[in-house]
Amino acid sequence: MAWDDAPSHICRGGDVRGLAFCCPPVKPCPIINALNEVGVTPQEYIEIKNKYARETRLGEGPGTCFGSMVWCCKPSKPCPLRDMSMKSINMSFDEYLTLKKQMAEEIVGKSTNSTSNEENVVALTNAFDINEEEAQKVLNDCGNDLRMAIKLLRSKTLKEES
Repeated sequence: MAWDDAPSHICRGGDVRGLAFCCPPVKPCPIINALNEVGVTPQEYIEIKNKYARETRLGEGPGTCFGSMVWCCKPSKPCPLRDMSMKSINMSFDEYLTLKKQMAEEIVGKSTNSTSNEENVVALTNAFDINEEEAQKVLNDCGNDLRMAIKLLRSKTLKEES
């Protein structure tokens, strides 16, 4: 199954599904806002991740930063510790992303359904005076990451104005 529209990391402006790729909430960072957005306390977040560590192969990786791949980044971010752990247990990136997606769905309560996608399209059409087809295309091109779509459209608007 994998995760074709995996979001950017929270610290890089990704949507709340990116919590699947975050470290433990041990310092002030954007993860706190994302957890508040989905109504999950830092302790509940840690408990969900620890559950996935116990029940899936994401619990492997004692040599990673926090001792388990539940805390590891998205594959697009280079990490030799994560990659060595995956290689040692013969885990593919597809399996890794599938498990991360399942974990993200539990963390955010599956709040990222097609309705929210429709709301994002409407928000983009209103904010940037574009039609729904163009808004949907930009959103798709950005992996359904609304923040990235907004950045792209802002950049395009600035180029057209100059």
